[in-house]
Amino acid sequence: MQWSDFKLNKQLFQAIEEAGFAGPTNIQQKCIPLILGGQQVIGIAQTGTGKTAAYVLPLLMKIKYAQGSDPRALVLVPTKELAVQIYAHTRQLAIFTDLRIAVLYGGVGPKTQMEEIQKGVDIIISTPGRFMEIYLRGEVPTKQIKTLVIDEADRMMDMGFMPQIRKLFEVLPPKRQNLLFSATFPEKVERLSQEFLEFPVKVEITPQATTASRVEQVLYPVPNLRTKINFLEYLLTHTTELSRVIIFARTKESADNVFKFIERKKLGPARVIHSNKGQNSRINAMNEFREGNLRMLVATDVAARGIDVEKVSHVINFDVPILYEDYVHRIGRTGRAFQEGIAITFATKAEMYHISKIEKLIRGKIPLKKLPKEVPVEETSFEEAQEMAREIDRQKRREDPAYQGAFHERKK
Repeated sequence: MQWSDFKLNKQLFQAIEEAGFAGPTNIQQKCIPLILGGQQVIGIAQTGTGKTAAYVLPLLMKIKYAQGSDPRALVLVPTKELAVQIYAHTRQLAIFTDLRIAVLYGGVGPKTQMEEIQKGVDIIISTPGRFMEIYLRGEVPTKQIKTLVIDEADRMMDMGFMPQIRKLFEVLPPKRQNLLFSATFPEKVERLSQEFLEFPVKVEITPQATTASRVEQVLYPVPNLRTKINFLEYLLTHTTELSRVIIFARTKESADNVFKFIERKKLGPARVIHSNKGQNSRINAMNEFREGNLRMLVATDVAARGIDVEKVSHVINFDVPILYEDYVHRIGRTGRAFQEGIAITFATKAEMYHISKIEKLIRGKIPLKKLPKEVPVEETSFEEAQEMAREIDRQKRREDPAYQGAFHERKK
């Protein structure tokens, strides 16, 4: 298919051409005609496949031009970073229209955002919490909202947004076109779709939780944290191909420690982003990384969905995620826009349990490699060994509640 095959107006064709988009991707080919036809759609596709344009282009076509002062479409996303990213993408595609687009997110005062709505707005892109906050102040009229998009629905569920989304359904007009997009389609997302979608068409471009086909995956068993640090230093020092790297850590503390190590060893330039960082700090770090001014971005999973940067050469999973869909999202930060990418995962003995679950989810084995001989392998401290043993006990108990591990309580 060519872009000219779609029933879009000349302003959108011009924006597509100026943005340098090649032909439409699979998700765009299947979703755009359905959405233009008024159909309710569930779109399931891995990251980096053009999901955003798959709903933004028909949305812009249906709304066409500025009209009145009340919003007519609402796009809900889980994080501030993703809200900012989709806002920029929508502005890019609406550049030759007079449509007014507003972005709402927390972490900053709502005053400026409310003033923008008061001036008149056609499309709102928002996180659920900030939208409800401004609505409850009486500052967002909802009667004209005829289209609702829920993007990154799986992440919405993981982050516990379901109560806010249910409240939001109550304040929107019942007659509206509903669209749901997600990289994975676990049971909780299916339940959400059943709550607010009527007779939807499900468009699934790849099997659920398929990892990006252009991403080479590799797994290194590593005995402990100190050896992980040594291996990270080895990779960043000896591998010139690691030109634009995202390093994922499980916790804010772990992310900060990795960042401090990179700074101390002068392996950057690097920045760290997680939920404790201020909004401006996170956006600035993202922009620096996107513009090529940083070699590395250290991030937690809360930031993973808002990172849409081309030519990321490597993703390093310093810690294995315990929400298994996050593995798919992490490695989807590389291999975007038809580029090649490499995802490297470090896993201790305790983390290999999660690896087995991830492999079940992605329906494939992650190739194993041995640590290079040059990487110093440290002794595991008593405290870390104890913690790993406890974690392995917890895992075995999860699989078999009758299991009595090394750390079970002794009977009196």
